[in-house]
Amino acid sequence: MKKVFIQTYGCQMNIADSEEMFAHLCARGYTRTENLDEADAVLINTCTVRDHAEHRAVSFLGRLGAWKKEKPNRRVIFAGCAAQRLGNKLKKHYPFLDILSGAKGIERFADTLDKSGLFPLTSEQGEILPPGLTGYVTIMRGCNFACTYCIVPTVRGPIKCLPHEDILKEVRQKAERGAKEIMLLGQTVNAYVDGDVSFADLLNRVSEVPGIERVRFTSPHPIYFTPTFMNAVKDNPKIARHVHLPAQSGSSKVLAEMKRGYTREILLEKIQALKSMGFSVSTDLIVGFPTETQADFEQTLSLVDEAGFSTAYCYKYSPREGTPAASMVLHPNNILEERLDILLNKVRGLAEAAYKAQVGTQQDVLLETENKGRSSNSFWVKTNKNYPVGSVVRVAIEKADGTLLFARD
Repeated sequence: MKKVFIQTYGCQMNIADSEEMFAHLCARGYTRTENLDEADAVLINTCTVRDHAEHRAVSFLGRLGAWKKEKPNRRVIFAGCAAQRLGNKLKKHYPFLDILSGAKGIERFADTLDKSGLFPLTSEQGEILPPGLTGYVTIMRGCNFACTYCIVPTVRGPIKCLPHEDILKEVRQKAERGAKEIMLLGQTVNAYVDGDVSFADLLNRVSEVPGIERVRFTSPHPIYFTPTFMNAVKDNPKIARHVHLPAQSGSSKVLAEMKRGYTREILLEKIQALKSMGFSVSTDLIVGFPTETQADFEQTLSLVDEAGFSTAYCYKYSPREGTPAASMVLHPNNILEERLDILLNKVRGLAEAAYKAQVGTQQDVLLETENKGRSSNSFWVKTNKNYPVGSVVRVAIEKADGTLLFARD
């Protein structure tokens, strides 16, 4: 049995894409290994949202030259967003690279393997490991927005929603193999629609699959959190009460220049509507967008106070070649570092404060170990008794210690 080592960079969508590509390798007699030295093939699935992620992937590819030289029959596959952006120039720099498969070609990956002649189908099937408690399911690919800083529409293309019956079939398969929680994935995941099946309809249908106790999703866009969506999910306790909602900036001017499609006021309106239904809301924030003034930056700081995020992931603006913002005049790095440091200090206590706010509440916890799991609103909880892994138990939160809640049933 041949073995493949898989290195995935980037988001949860990339994790799901790696699983999908691995399934095709399994059909060609490969099983998975965590030991690079014993691998017959390497699959590198890449991210290019930020320069750092792309650089790490390409650096890892470069180090495989010596690995392949030891055994020339070893195979190297470079896939995903960085493969889409960099294209054939990679093969010029790394002639030992066997297969280049961009993010737009994920659905044609099996054909790519077949055409290469390097991965023939075999009657000896590799083993696909159980998904664990959480099964990742991609429901759409691409993005129809044109945010000026974002490379995703270029490397992934426009939105393509997958048929809802195919999605439900995959969910059922993961549930049969032990998944208790499903994470639905898409670039603007809540823009999903398939005929008369809306995103809210899909959430409710997934929650009805036997064995599924909880449904999560990422990454949504603020404008698609409509009253229709809210009404459709408000009475379904299986839909997790946590949303990771990338705000990016607290300034309406900067949001317009980013082409995000909403204002600060609309963003806050959506956040408050979600919180009124019991959702906790985490976010992403960018500092140092080329047009961001000090006043704009202060608007981002005040947004943190007003929105009440459960946590925030903060980044310096990273120009990506091929995006409109890449040609703008950049802030000096010292300005970026200063603003990032201020913002990080601002958000540092958010998580602990959000955990403290849960004391005195009742929470449904999906156990990932015998006595620890996550609540519906994505807080870590330790129970006072042991339960079977995968159980959902309702507990009273008695204490918070940093980013861990302690509960009694």
